[in-house]
Amino acid sequence: MSVTWDEELDAIFGGDLTAALGYRTPAGGVVVQAVAPIGLRDRAGGTLGFTTSLGFSKKLERLAADARVAMAFHAREHGAATGTRYVLAQGTARVIEAPSEAQRATVRTQAAEYLGPARTGPFWDRWLREYYVSRVPVEVDVGRILTWPALDAAGGPELAAGAPLPARPPEPQRPPKGGVGPRIDVARAARRLRATAHLLLGYAGADGMPVVVPVALTADDERGLALRSASALPPGGRRAGLLGHSYRPQLIGLLTRQHTGWLEVGAQGAARYAPHTEVGYRAPANKTLLLLLNGALAKRGVRRAATAAGGAGR
Repeated sequence: MSVTWDEELDAIFGGDLTAALGYRTPAGGVVVQAVAPIGLRDRAGGTLGFTTSLGFSKKLERLAADARVAMAFHAREHGAATGTRYVLAQGTARVIEAPSEAQRATVRTQAAEYLGPARTGPFWDRWLREYYVSRVPVEVDVGRILTWPALDAAGGPELAAGAPLPARPPEPQRPPKGGVGPRIDVARAARRLRATAHLLLGYAGADGMPVVVPVALTADDERGLALRSASALPPGGRRAGLLGHSYRPQLIGLLTRQHTGWLEVGAQGAARYAPHTEVGYRAPANKTLLLLLNGALAKRGVRRAATAAGGAGR
């Protein structure tokens, strides 16, 4: 059942320049990725939105296989929203792979408002064709909204709308066959994460919905990353995602570091994260260079998606 929300929350949903999306993996973990909501929301219909590219085939496949997602509104800089509330909206996602012209027009209008006007002309129309055409909206039917008074999500959440939280924390998960220890260079991962402004951890809650909370990186060694959370983390071991990111006005100059790995939380709340995979992205702080890069990445992504679809059809 979808829910609605008050004006204060609507101002956050409509004003934050970025949000952290948590979505499920086939193995029961969560990936956390920064997305651009660009104010896409329907308060009466109980939906939030963001845009994605059809070139990101793995994410689209995972959303199709398991639509449970969470959107964490965790950062106020460079946006229109004010206040210190950390907001986590959980629900089910629906990728609109063939948007109507009216839906595309809405995305173009919202994108221009939040990210700046689109570049047009013979060169830009050709270079950015895949970037704009391949970007599609995703609607999230919101089923629960949790809030914390401060952006560090200290203490327990307040249920702002929707279904109550499960009474018990999620049970620990079975360790992966490949082991729970780090599989990449921990010191290098820690160094890169410390260069980002926001660090968020994602895991599956007791009802299977992704949970995304802010954390701080306090130390690192050969065993992994020591994390501190102002919000209580469930005890035991589980698959989890970690996102570090920074951004500038109009999302120019993006820096992201994404990990999947194993989270272990002790009885006293001490958390250690062993990163297993790593991907990253640094965008130029110049709008022209950013659009040139976006155009190239979109062309490559669409080609890869087409190749993968052709291979699957044989």
